[in-house]
Amino acid sequence: MAKAGHAWSRAPAQQGEAEEGEDPLDAMIARTGCLEQHRQLQECMAERQDWRHCQAQLRAFGACMARRQQRQR
Repeated sequence: MAKAGHAWSRAPAQQGEAEEGEDPLDAMIARTGCLEQHRQLQECMAERQDWRHCQAQLRAFGACMARRQQRQR
């Protein structure tokens, strides 16, 4: 399976360019410690093509990011 990046939100001309290097958004999310939850959400979006079917993954990612934000305070 191809890398489930943010290609679903990019214009086709940008997809090839982004696949050559690391996605800056993925790098930023990796620093949060929530990369696994983000990847699960990406995989669901790639498979289902509808965020409404990915609510569990969306909540898990949101909870992870909220925990990180609380730790920073």
